[in-house]
Amino acid sequence: MTFQSNKELHDSQAKTTLKKLIQDFYGQFESETIPHIVLPSRTKKNIELKEDADVWVYGDTESLRSAKTVKGAKQILKTSYVVDLLMKGHLEQDKSSTLRELYYISENWDIAKFHEQSESDRLIEDLEIITGLQREDFHVRPEENGATMFGPIKIKEVTKRGERTMHCQEDVGEAGYQIPYNVETVEFLEHDAKFIIAIETGGMYDRLIENGFDEKFDSILVHLKGQPARSTRRLIKRMNEELNIPVVVFTDGDPWSFRIYASVAYGAIKTAHLSEFMATPAAKFIGVQSSDIVEYELSTDKLSDQDIKALESELTDPRFETDYWKEQINMMLKLGKKSEQQAFAGKGLDYVTDTYLPERLGEMGVI
Repeated sequence: MTFQSNKELHDSQAKTTLKKLIQDFYGQFESETIPHIVLPSRTKKNIELKEDADVWVYGDTESLRSAKTVKGAKQILKTSYVVDLLMKGHLEQDKSSTLRELYYISENWDIAKFHEQSESDRLIEDLEIITGLQREDFHVRPEENGATMFGPIKIKEVTKRGERTMHCQEDVGEAGYQIPYNVETVEFLEHDAKFIIAIETGGMYDRLIENGFDEKFDSILVHLKGQPARSTRRLIKRMNEELNIPVVVFTDGDPWSFRIYASVAYGAIKTAHLSEFMATPAAKFIGVQSSDIVEYELSTDKLSDQDIKALESELTDPRFETDYWKEQINMMLKLGKKSEQQAFAGKGLDYVTDTYLPERLGEMGVI
């Protein structure tokens, strides 16, 4: 099936699904039932391990959004306005808008307008849960992310302006290949990669490229750019599952970075409905570990009160309920210290690529 025919199929499915949602509202009116929507509770207390997929998804606890209250009625009204925009403005005209543009479009909706972008973003996520589709199916794009990858893999990307084929070492600049918001348009042609290393910070990503880590170890480097975008997580999952390439995640050593790893490997709490599509449960955490701070005598910063609260929260997060993570989190709390990837520079600019990463990858059986 060609990309265009596949796209038409997805668009048709999205229109049918959205239309059914509105028909359900009408059906509730006609039966004199107060219009309502039932959604899973989106909290860490309501995520559970789906054992056959080894990812964290929403459990059975549900919340009711009903027009019985003024707040609930306005939310259902906003939902109707957004569905109308997605069907008539996006799918029927083959147009798209960013999450930010969607928020501004609502400025013309009188009482249905959103008060802040987080509200419209959350409604799009709700529509994903209700319909079983993804925002890409609705032609909704995130703001420009700029996440990139660099390494021994050749791909073909299909765009509205045609196809382009490139090797992600030989045909790109030093910044690498920019990951599109919809990675389903990417086809993997060939590769020589032995593993993928997903890297939190741009400075460390650049360090590995400059030091030739990708060539020396036949690795694909992926810049997570902090908390990774959905497209980045999806691309990592696809390369892992479709090409059978192992994945390791390299972040700073702090509670927020632990959560970055969790979003790649286990799924994020607010997008648990997409965990099976985006999470890579085979991904391993390479560091910076709490134990690395001691073993490699890294420069550190003192944990802030927010850091401590985040670590304590992770101890009750089901995604971190393993002996390994309890040990690492409790060790960081005991040390009262955190460390950055760039702390390895204190031992020399080549230390991280010549010593730390090879040692850790060897311990993990990756090389």
